[in-house]
Formats: sequence, structure tokens, C-alpha cells
Amino acid sequence: MLNDRSHPLAFLATRRSAKPRDLIGPGPDAAGLAQMLAIAARTPDHGKLAPWRFVIVGDDQRARLSQVITTAYRAERPQASATEIAALDQFAHQAPTLVVLLSAPRPDSHIPMWEQELSAGAVGMNLLHAANALGYGAGWLTGWPAFSAVVRDAFGQAPERIVGFFFIGTPGRPLDERPRPDMERLVSQWGD
Repeated sequence: MLNDRSHPLAFLATRRSAKPRDLIGPGPDAAGLAQMLAIAARTPDHGKLAPWRFVIVGDDQRARLSQVITTAYRAERPQASATEIAALDQFAHQAPTLVVLLSAPRPDSHIPMWEQELSAGAVGMNLLHAANALGYGAGWLTGWPAFSAVVRDAFGQAPERIVGFFFIGTPGRPLDERPRPDMERLVSQWGD
């Protein structure tokens, strides 16, 4: 079954993250991206709150994103090196398509915040699966920009948080396999 690449389990077993810096064009067109986002939104969501949202950062907005990130970083770390700033600029310009996923919890709901945040994480995983299913590579990055309130404020406001930056494109080289967890260490029978 897992040797049959058309089988859904075989497909899921081959998913891997792409390094955003290695993703090249083409990226998904508007219809393909809309399809990915619709699939991503098909996630467990206790209370039907949709406690997350997507922000698409277009190619023509990457310089502005870089400016937001590097200005915020310099304000927080005035002694930042040119290398650090260059890396943040490069972060903003990776891959042809960029989607920022925000956790947008509803504090007024009786649904626990933890469940709302888990739902946002599940959306991120579904987005990676959808990109892979449509033949693209995708990488989910956080790093310093995801934890900066200033960067977050460029996309939303508290209590929202950046779940991650999702870079999508065509792999410029074969994706590397990485060591996978030892399932014998991670799975136990209750009561043992």
C-alpha cells in the first residue's frame, strides 16, 4: 500500500518540508493558492470559530516586508550586524509565494484558548499538505519575525500571533529526507 504513490497514505508518508531559500518559480497561481487555503481551512475547529486567518504577501510587497522586519529588528537590537540584517532581508524574499498564518483567537468564546491555538497549527499542517498535493514544495518558518510584536502588528493585532510564514514554490532541487522519530520511544500502551 505505501509503495503505491497514488495511495493517500503513501502520499502523506512522502511529505517533507522544503527549504524556502531553495524554492523557485513557478509558484501557485491565484486559483491554486485559493484551493490550498480552502483545503487548509478544513481542519478541526471546536465551536466553528475559525480562530486563524491568512495574509498573502505578494511579490511586490516583499521589499516592504523586509523593511518592517529589519526596522523592527534594529529597534530591538541596535548592535545588529550587517549579516543579521542581510539574513532577515533574505527571509522576506524567499520563494515565489508567501502566506502568513495568524492565530486569531476569540477570547470571548467558551472554547479554550489552547484548542483554538491547536486549530491554527492544524491549519498550517493542512496548508503544507495542500501545497504538496498540488505539486509544490512548502516550508513553514517562524524565527525572530514570528515572535516580534512589531512584525505581528504589520499583519494584525493582539491577541493575534503569527503561527508562521509559509513559503510555497517549486523545489529547485530534490527535497532532503530527514531522520524521523523513533516511534517505539513515542508510543506506549496506557497502563504500562
